[in-house]
Amino acid sequence: MPSTSPSLHIPEPKHRPGASHDFSDMRPPPAGLLDRPAIDISAGQAEPLARGLVRVLNEQGEAVGSWDPKLDPDRLRGGLKSMLTTRAYDDRMMRAQRQGKTSFYMKCTGEEAVAVGAALALRPDDMLFPTYRQQGLLITRGWPLVDMMCQVLSNSRDRMKGRQLPVFYSSKEAGFFSISGNLGTQFSQAVGWAMAAAYKKDSRIAAAWIGEGATAEGDFHHALTFAAVYNAPVILNVVNNQWAISSFQGIAGGEKATFASRGIGFGIPSIRVDGNDLLAVHAVTAWAAERARAGLGPTLIEHFTYRQAAHSTSDDPTRYRPADEPEHWPLGDPVDRLRGHLTVSGHWSEAQHEAFITETSEEVRAALREAESYGTLTDGPSVSPATMFDDVFKEMPWHLRRQRQELGY
Repeated sequence: MPSTSPSLHIPEPKHRPGASHDFSDMRPPPAGLLDRPAIDISAGQAEPLARGLVRVLNEQGEAVGSWDPKLDPDRLRGGLKSMLTTRAYDDRMMRAQRQGKTSFYMKCTGEEAVAVGAALALRPDDMLFPTYRQQGLLITRGWPLVDMMCQVLSNSRDRMKGRQLPVFYSSKEAGFFSISGNLGTQFSQAVGWAMAAAYKKDSRIAAAWIGEGATAEGDFHHALTFAAVYNAPVILNVVNNQWAISSFQGIAGGEKATFASRGIGFGIPSIRVDGNDLLAVHAVTAWAAERARAGLGPTLIEHFTYRQAAHSTSDDPTRYRPADEPEHWPLGDPVDRLRGHLTVSGHWSEAQHEAFITETSEEVRAALREAESYGTLTDGPSVSPATMFDDVFKEMPWHLRRQRQELGY
């Protein structure tokens, strides 16, 4: 007879260091299985999309199904270059951190399609509320690599004047809201911005990103409530890369249901998408953007992907997961998958790909040489301490001016 006493469930990942990877129970549905619905779908009607997985690229690299965005080859090559540039940028800045030129860095290896696919689908003036693994948004929008690097290096050209942690970029001109280290805030901020835009009859929409771990924060639920009640024109992206620092996605509730399905209870149409399929990411983002611009309100998107690299330069993932696990993620690598699609469709070759890698690597190297000429964390010029109160007060109080003068500034 089964016990009737309550028991506490402590979520545990299936694989720990020293064990073999095992994704045998993960069976992604075939590409093209789910149909693209009309944009005026209700939350209830969207439930199969929230519990399933939208995929466009099949195992042979072909684009199939009604979600195929039918992007032209130039657009696809642009997306591939943005992903390769993002990966080269990550590798170079990781190396710079190991050389002591910056204090901290965070890579997005394996997640490039999440940001690049969305950036290609959104308008250049739509407002972005990212977290720290969406550097691909800035790169796809053509923001200078040198400017991004100067912020990471905390040098004399750091537009944040040394006040932000490295990789916490900000650019009003690029529509890229200042990154916050308090995870989850992006959702609330994006919803508030979108509500204001709708109130002013602004045609722009907002898009925000958080990791799956941050769905356990109150900001996530507050944002969904306001977005649903006020019909905010916003796209709320949850990047489920399986790991929130060293806590696996089950700690945030991923064992019980998909993260996308949480939006259904709020009355928000929601979709779960293959985050390693750039065409699928582009398609669902474009669909959600069309809904928002038509006055149909918010969409919640879960990007099902995998963090291949460490959480940050302060992290060693082999302490909490098998070392070879990233190599065996069933949904593959986003760069390789888009490359395969272009090759299968006759718009790409090995020689072109190698040339792309060489070109992007040289662009990143040249940008870093220039950025380092403006200083690094430990060498060369840096932002003057005289700026410590800039942008804080409209009129600086007399006692702070005196203290600054006493310091020689």
